[in-house]
Amino acid sequence: MKTSEIRSRFLKFFESKKHKVIYSDSLVPKNDPTVLFTTAGMQQFKRQFLGYIEGFTRATTSQKCLRTDDLDEVGKTDFHHTFFEMLGNFSFGDYFKKDAISWAWEFLTKEMKISPDKLWVSVYKDDEEAYKIWADEIKVPKNRIVKLGDKSNFWPSNAKQNGPNGPCGPCSEIFFDYGVNSKCASKVCDPDCSCGRFSEIWNLVFTQFDRKDGGVLEALPSKNIDTGMGLERLASVLQGVKSNFDTDIFLPIMKAIEKEVDANNKLAVRQKRIIADHIRAVTFGLNDGVVPSNEGRGYVMKKLIVNASDIAIQKGIEKPVIYKLVKAVVEAMKDAYPEIEKSANHISDSIKAIEEAYIKVYRERIPELRKKLKADKTPEEIGRDLFLYSDTYGVTLPSATAILFSVHSDNKKLCDDGVKEHQNLLRLQQDRSRASSKMTGDVFANRSLDLNVPKTEFVGNRQPSITATILRLFVNDEVKSRTKKGDQVKIILDKSPFYAESGGQVGDTGFIVKDKNKIQVNDTQKQGEVFIHIGVVTEGEFNTNDQVSAEIDFERRLAIMRNHTATHLLQAVLREILGPHIKQQGSWVGEERLRFDFTNPKAITKEQLQQVEAKVNEYILMGDSITKEYLSVEEAKETGALAFFAEKYGETVRVVSIGEYSKEFCGGTHLENAGQIGLFKILSESAIAQGIRRIEANTGIGAYNYVSELQKQLEETAGIIKSPVNEVAERVKTQADKIKDLEKELAVLRFEAIKGLIDNIIDKAEVLNNSKIITHKFDNIEMEILRKVSDLIRQKEKSAVIIIAAKMSDNVSILISASDDLIQKGIKANELVAKVAGIINGSGGGRPQLAQAGGKDLTKIDEAITKATLLVKESLIK
Repeated sequence: MKTSEIRSRFLKFFESKKHKVIYSDSLVPKNDPTVLFTTAGMQQFKRQFLGYIEGFTRATTSQKCLRTDDLDEVGKTDFHHTFFEMLGNFSFGDYFKKDAISWAWEFLTKEMKISPDKLWVSVYKDDEEAYKIWADEIKVPKNRIVKLGDKSNFWPSNAKQNGPNGPCGPCSEIFFDYGVNSKCASKVCDPDCSCGRFSEIWNLVFTQFDRKDGGVLEALPSKNIDTGMGLERLASVLQGVKSNFDTDIFLPIMKAIEKEVDANNKLAVRQKRIIADHIRAVTFGLNDGVVPSNEGRGYVMKKLIVNASDIAIQKGIEKPVIYKLVKAVVEAMKDAYPEIEKSANHISDSIKAIEEAYIKVYRERIPELRKKLKADKTPEEIGRDLFLYSDTYGVTLPSATAILFSVHSDNKKLCDDGVKEHQNLLRLQQDRSRASSKMTGDVFANRSLDLNVPKTEFVGNRQPSITATILRLFVNDEVKSRTKKGDQVKIILDKSPFYAESGGQVGDTGFIVKDKNKIQVNDTQKQGEVFIHIGVVTEGEFNTNDQVSAEIDFERRLAIMRNHTATHLLQAVLREILGPHIKQQGSWVGEERLRFDFTNPKAITKEQLQQVEAKVNEYILMGDSITKEYLSVEEAKETGALAFFAEKYGETVRVVSIGEYSKEFCGGTHLENAGQIGLFKILSESAIAQGIRRIEANTGIGAYNYVSELQKQLEETAGIIKSPVNEVAERVKTQADKIKDLEKELAVLRFEAIKGLIDNIIDKAEVLNNSKIITHKFDNIEMEILRKVSDLIRQKEKSAVIIIAAKMSDNVSILISASDDLIQKGIKANELVAKVAGIINGSGGGRPQLAQAGGKDLTKIDEAITKATLLVKESLIK
């Protein structure tokens, strides 16, 4: 049975049990700071598990998931993956253990035709209810029911003892028995054995407790079901193969690896599996909007690409090849996820760019690392160098350790101890990172205010002011029944004209009024679907259940709407001019400006930016009406509406359309027609991460004021240079050319003056072992002149190290040169520069013969010259 059929039949089976089929959520969880990626099917249902029931109490999904906890196990075992699909069925206070267990058994034995004799189950050691259902009602033989403890059969693992607080409960797992393993050394081989005989295919979690401080478990008033079954594991069982990598969903990828990466059959089985796993994870991660970078989600994507690329490089393929595998992933997965086909070229280009960058790093850094490791004599030195080159320069640990063991092939213990020292340094770094991270892993963390109120009805698209009822009052985040003047408050209304910050649009401000009593609302946020009005009581007092007038600052809202509608036009135009690969990566829409982040592999040219600005203003002048309609997610996608990857959308979505050129999912506030924007002006375009660009702009009166200020500055400049405004650019260019010519003349005069000092500079040199150390400090000369000075001295002195520096008004330059005979003795200009550049708070580089550095600390120029001189003396004395 093909994997696609298994997925389809699972969803249809639970649909027949009155479950709502929900499409897979993005790999990037929305509004969830606890995890980098979606790691389980239940994550998109957090609100339902916390009691916020919205239209259904039963759901089923096939969820894309990505985990890196077991990264070291990928390829080593038959079933560990970073990216995988989790089949799941969920109950939110509806059915419980009996139905969850019986339906799981029915699906596996009746729908999938797996022999009951091949299935074992485990239950939590204290869960007699689940045990009796399996034994008495399902009739599983008791010798195939295993009772396990808190680590294996309680969710979260060991939660009773170690936390976290929150929803938890026992679980029951279903295992497939591949038959007795002749290599198993265990006296009792059951599902708790690690010999490989049993494969866990389904985990049924019974969320029935709320853990409190001290490990106290209180029964939840509403009990939930959360199940998860690895699609790839089930496919391997049904297709009669032991390894997930041998299933139909992996075979096209494995064949592509053999063609593109392993034509000479040099790769080990594990290496092929790692590449296959990683290319799936990267393809889906990049499709969901993650951009490879040096932090967060982007770092994970970059690491997976580099790991796969490194395997190819170690086998002698020093050119990008991993990107070619995207096509195979698309072919294997496009039926279930058609969206990846549209992104295939962009994904391939992004992967190729990372491969090219890593190959460059490999070529430049590996020779350096080989030399350093060869010189290292202690585990501490080895550990530090392994850490430096893997953490700072990006060389993979497999490549680094391969070099280590080759240069110290006669001392395996030194190598092993060095690797352990590296692991210690890595562990310390991870501990520091973990301590500062908000990624707690507790999926029920950050529940914020205890609201217990219905969701807020938002009426702000139609009315700027309304009469509403106060449902809850908070002072300093504590529930109060009354407030007084001066209190910092959070107010919950039954309905609100205030837009709560979301989707990149800032929250509204305004006033909540009752007669002469007044609250100034400074921000509006939301928790789930409840709007929180944040402000201060400026007059009088307020009570719970008061009838109040709620009124937004409408002029501010109009400015925000101009910027928000302009972001839609901007995205449409960017896709029109730069190409359909443009994907929104984030946005911020405020009163004074807008910010739009998007994927693009390179900087936008000045000409392209001008085209974008002109086209947006052209659409504004057309004044097309802006329509807002509510459609089902599927209907909206069929219309071609764009969705932002990091947003979480419900069953029904709001689609905002402008003319025939812009159509997006959007819940924010917008104008009635594009002409109301007035004017659009780009302020800046820049890179914020590898492959991500940012445009900042403003609109309306803000754009007019910006242009007016530029006009004012232009007129002032025209006055200073006594030029008509329309001739300023030409006059400034003429003046700049004159200044440049004068600077060249001045440089010639300076150099001529310095030439007369060369012999004096040489005469002051220190002589050590028949070689000269020539040092000098200049004022107000450029690096170009320092190079000429160095050339003159080198013509006169055949064995010398030249250390010269120059102090300008705001920076310092150092140049070091070494003659060929001294380079042979180990004195290299580039190494000396590397050691002294930090003293002047700068950086530099070059060749053994000539190197230079620039820095900002003018006070340390003498110290840097002295340090370089001492280093040279030490080398000459050896």
